[in-house]
Amino acid sequence: MSDPEDELEHKAATFDQARLRQVMGHFATGVTIITAMDGDEPVGLTAQSFTSLSLDPPLILFCPGVTSSTWPRIEKAAYFTVNILGEAQEAVCRTFAVSGGDKFSEVVWSPSEITGSPLLDDVLAWVDCSVLDTHEAGDHIIVVGRVLDLGVEQEGTPLLFYRGGFGTFEA
Repeated sequence: MSDPEDELEHKAATFDQARLRQVMGHFATGVTIITAMDGDEPVGLTAQSFTSLSLDPPLILFCPGVTSSTWPRIEKAAYFTVNILGEAQEAVCRTFAVSGGDKFSEVVWSPSEITGSPLLDDVLAWVDCSVLDTHEAGDHIIVVGRVLDLGVEQEGTPLLFYRGGFGTFEA
């Protein structure tokens, strides 16, 4: 008797990473910067793989790459802030997407009230969290965060990532 999963995998279309990227690029995502304090030093990374996970209890998730040099520092901190970017923050997004360098040298930020993680100026909204759980999944890590505090800083249009580029939303 054959295994149904084996049959499905045998029937599944073959595709490469470029095809997967092309198809998934048709799904627009918001852009965030995940920040934390590593001792006295602020650290952060750009993440577009961010979503609300649960209302009760309040949980979110984001997915850093396994090769990220910043994620281990955020994990060690045990607390982080998700900064939801507005349409005018593409340059900030690009700064935090690059490995190395002083990402905070050209941004204004203040410590969040609960965790002390960097809350970036001019973001649309933010979510302050503790690291609840992590799961390895392919070339990324699924991070589940428990929401401790959150707020809307300003109304505006989000920065979006779509088909390999940045854009905005028009109602």
